[in-house]
Amino acid sequence: MTDLIIDPTRRNFFGKVGVATLSVTALALLDGNEAMAAGMAKKGKGKKMMHSPSDDVAILNVALGLEHEAINAYQLGAASGLLSKDVLGVAVLFQSHHKAHRDALVATIGKLGGSAVAEKTIDQYAKDLNASAIKGAGDILTLARRLELGAANAYLGVIPSLHDKELGKVAARLAADETMHWTILNNAMGGAVPAGALSFGA
Repeated sequence: MTDLIIDPTRRNFFGKVGVATLSVTALALLDGNEAMAAGMAKKGKGKKMMHSPSDDVAILNVALGLEHEAINAYQLGAASGLLSKDVLGVAVLFQSHHKAHRDALVATIGKLGGSAVAEKTIDQYAKDLNASAIKGAGDILTLARRLELGAANAYLGVIPSLHDKELGKVAARLAADETMHWTILNNAMGGAVPAGALSFGA
């Protein structure tokens, strides 16, 4: 099975932009809770801010970049003709989850006054993901599994910095989707169940 190239540091994407966490307001918006976001913004008036909305936008845009990548990875797999009908159906379902994540991120970035990072062309994603190395369905599953693990770890990375349990739940739900994807893909590939506890987010 071909060893496809994936950035091993993707799980630390929040740290790449120099901010440990999203603001309470940003996560409330990401969860579609505009009333909570408005309340948090009101409470924050007159107080020294830990970071600005532009910091939140930077973090969200890196997350959005990962969602764009996942959507296009599944598209490349679906278009390859290498997946069986059943596996193709699962791939399309997982892609729809990533599209929902993308839409939530784009909406939140807009509400924060930012501009969402643009999706690259499918040809660029094919190059970035070394799609030319894909020779069979196993290679597609390997690629998808690695992307899902990176995304799960990335979303889990933000949770410890959150003080509000409801906002922690938002990040956890995103991570849960990615973890579920990884688990199903790993099982389909005959991968071993992780031997140790606390396997994700380390």
